Amino acid sequence: MSVRSPLGATPQTGGFELSTGALGARGAASRSRLGLIGLAGVLVTGLLVTISAANTEALLPESIRPVPASLAGAFADGPNLHPGGAIAALSLMFISYVVAVAASGRLSARAVLMSIAALHALVLLAPPLISTDIFSYQAYARMGATYGANPYLIGPHAIAMDPVFPYIGAKWSYIPSVYGPVFTVFSYALAPLSIAASVGLYKSIAAVASLALVAIVWNTARVRGANPVRAAALVGLNPLLVLYGVGGGHNDLLMLVASTAAIYAILVSRERLGGGLAVLAVGIKLTAGMLLPFAVAAGGPRRGRDRRRDLLLGAGAVFALIVSITVALYGTGALRLLATVQRTQSEGDWHSLPGFVSTRLGLPTAGHILGFVLAAAFVGVCAWLLRRVWRGRSDWIDAAGWATVAMLIAASALLPWYVAWALPLAAVGTDRRLFRAVLALTGVVLAVQMLGYIPHGGSSPFG
Repeated sequence: MSVRSPLGATPQTGGFELSTGALGARGAASRSRLGLIGLAGVLVTGLLVTISAANTEALLPESIRPVPASLAGAFADGPNLHPGGAIAALSLMFISYVVAVAASGRLSARAVLMSIAALHALVLLAPPLISTDIFSYQAYARMGATYGANPYLIGPHAIAMDPVFPYIGAKWSYIPSVYGPVFTVFSYALAPLSIAASVGLYKSIAAVASLALVAIVWNTARVRGANPVRAAALVGLNPLLVLYGVGGGHNDLLMLVASTAAIYAILVSRERLGGGLAVLAVGIKLTAGMLLPFAVAAGGPRRGRDRRRDLLLGAGAVFALIVSITVALYGTGALRLLATVQRTQSEGDWHSLPGFVSTRLGLPTAGHILGFVLAAAFVGVCAWLLRRVWRGRSDWIDAAGWATVAMLIAASALLPWYVAWALPLAAVGTDRRLFRAVLALTGVVLAVQMLGYIPHGGSSPFG
């Protein structure tokens, strides 16, 4: 009779035969510890960003440098990280995020969800981060609600005497609204608020929307048979979504709540609701228009007929309602929305591939050519993906996720929080390559963003 020791040694041989069960248990424990370290790293770096943001110019919108006391948040006297410290903190946060997501399968739901909630609470204590969009929301709202101007026809320069105007930033002063009419109408309710109160409320709305998005992703992943903890971690701990999206109070999170809720409704066979929510998301921000074509194509010409009919009925009803409200409030002015979006994309920014080639490498002609090539490639990729979905060769959520990634790569204006558009699709998708691609894209976009923190002229980024 052979007696096996805890390490798998047998008296007959005197050797060690480490059992598969022991290896598996130790590996699981190691991954669990690694995941907890990742969660701790995300929270510690999030806390560091929060307490230092008011005095670290790299983390603030250009229009509030130095930050007014009313917008400084809870840590007005916090330390100055300088560009080098900000780069180090964000780099460590990304590494911690990847570690936490990779090990999330071995973490408890409670640990992940509490970390997500704590990170969101921290960001709410900071001043508005990185972007001036939160001030543009209030400017467009005041244009319509207070001054009776059409925000789709004229830029915020029309209210240059309003207190919010100096906070907008020069780039957006003459650009009409690029936001959907659903969000614009919603923003009118916030127009009477002070600048500080509106900033706090927009950030709070973004935080609530982000947490709601995590909840919807969790339930959608369960319906899809995916790991809900891993899905929640990918979305709720993402530095670009939390620091840039929630920290900047961006309406992209409201759009994602509607579009991801549409996915969930479709998966549980409530197609009319799903179609309506998909169009509602477009009414918040046009980017959400990527989803519905793939949902409609699913099932092909035969199996998807009834499903497609219900989707289009729901979408058509909400579309008619939005159009009616839009025409009543803005006349035909909202028709210029597409032209305005195209204008802002054509102007580009250096964060995108074409913009980086044009401005950072000093090759404007090559940058324009690259922009056209990428745009053509994006159209081709979308057509190919839709064809695969129609023929039943690709999952429609996976295909929509890849199309979104292609759109981000091809964009002439790529801002960090745009990566959030692909996160829910990757989280609930079945293609592990898409999951990894979104993680990689987060790292690349964050790295490009941090390049902008390095001061020109060769001075040290550490102060």
